[in-house]
Amino acid sequence: MKKRILPLLIVFSLLLSCTAQKEVLDISKEEQAAFNSDDGQQVEIKDEETEYEIIIIDPGFFTWLNSIARPEGYYSQSFLENRNAIMVTNWNIRATQPLIYNPDLYQMPINYDQNIDYGYEVNYKLYNYFIYFQRKYNQRLGPFIPRI
Repeated sequence: MKKRILPLLIVFSLLLSCTAQKEVLDISKEEQAAFNSDDGQQVEIKDEETEYEIIIIDPGFFTWLNSIARPEGYYSQSFLENRNAIMVTNWNIRATQPLIYNPDLYQMPINYDQNIDYGYEVNYKLYNYFIYFQRKYNQRLGPFIPRI
């Protein structure tokens, strides 16, 4: 009888941890204004050497990047690369499952190879787009709370 109770307790505790409430993000009025901005300016993420390019057309990201995000140089390139690898993986899983995840949010997979050095600027802007995206649309692309 004792042998059966232990596995049930483990399963019960796992169920409780999976159904825990999402942490509510602290979104300032300034950040909310950036989300609602209709600046319409595209942000290009590219590196001429690797011929890698992403164009972000999400209204408000340009304003958010220039007013809310941490400045370039705040994070190390290795930090950005590690976080981007995690978030790209989760993004791509969601992009390939439109019946489970909102296809309006995850329209296409991102081709990001950890073995390619995309440079600081590409990693910086991609990371900040993921933070912006998670905060604006209340999503979670990894185990980390999307903070500024």
